[in-house]
This record gives sequence, C-alpha cells and structure tokens, in this order.
Amino acid sequence: MTLTKVAAGVFGAWLVLLLGKWAGEEIYHTEVHGEPSYSIAVEGGASAEPEPEVPFEELMAAASADSGAKVFRKCTACHKAEDGANATGPFLYGVVDRAIDTADGFQYSGALLQVGDVWTPENLNTFLTKPSAAAPGTTMGFAGLPKAEDRADVIAYLASLDD
Repeated sequence: MTLTKVAAGVFGAWLVLLLGKWAGEEIYHTEVHGEPSYSIAVEGGASAEPEPEVPFEELMAAASADSGAKVFRKCTACHKAEDGANATGPFLYGVVDRAIDTADGFQYSGALLQVGDVWTPENLNTFLTKPSAAAPGTTMGFAGLPKAEDRADVIAYLASLDD
C-alpha cells in the first residue's frame, strides 16, 4: 500500500508539471496570438546623421586632469600612479612620452610593441580605446574607454603626474 501511495505521488506531480507546461505554452506562445495589437513607429532613429567626430588634438586641449583622476579610478584595480610601484599592471607615473615596455621591474608580454615605440598621447588614445584590438595578445584584460573625452581626460591626468 505504501508503494502505491509513493507511485501515485510521483505520477501526480509529473502530471501537474506536464499540465503546467502545456498551459504556459498556450498562454505565452506568440504565434497563437496572431498580429500585434499595436506597434511603435520610430521616426528619424536610423536616418539621423552621426555627430561629427571631434579631432583628438581639440579633445586634449579641452581635457581636464581632475576629470581624468576620476576616470582613472577604473585603472587603479591593476595600476598604481606612484613611481616604481608595480601591481598587476605596470606603474603609470610618467607614462606619457615614456618608451613602451620600459617600466622597471615589470614583465611585459611583448604585445605592446605593436602600438608604437613611445607612449605618445595619440598612442595612448589608440590603446585605451580597446587594448585587445590595439595590441592583440596583450595580457591587459581591460575592455577600454569608449568615450573619447574620458580617454583625453585620463591622458591629461597621466601627463600631470610626471615631474
């Protein structure tokens, strides 16, 4: 008798699961409902002209080191701004106009040499846009800074660190 009760409980639960699945498909299946009752028309979204890109030189002229210090907080997970203080990444004190792959005491992957010879503001801008695209094979796992203004601000901040 106990075995019959256990089997009835298992099969009953299975039946409830199957009926619930069937009811959910009937209620929420989109093909059953036919045409949508209304649609939202978007005007001018796809045909709008993109904003003209501001030249990098103008962005650097208007860059703020204070704003760059705020954006640089994203970088502090792996980089230090003190001279010679390597962390997961190399120290960034004096990085602007410093030769690439030359932070003392840090072991580089060698992929950064594809960016250039010196960390000029233009090379830093290219690299900070998307590091994995600028230097394929780099061990830097950062996704990049998509906003050009943020990149210019960070570069201005890094340039202000050097004596």
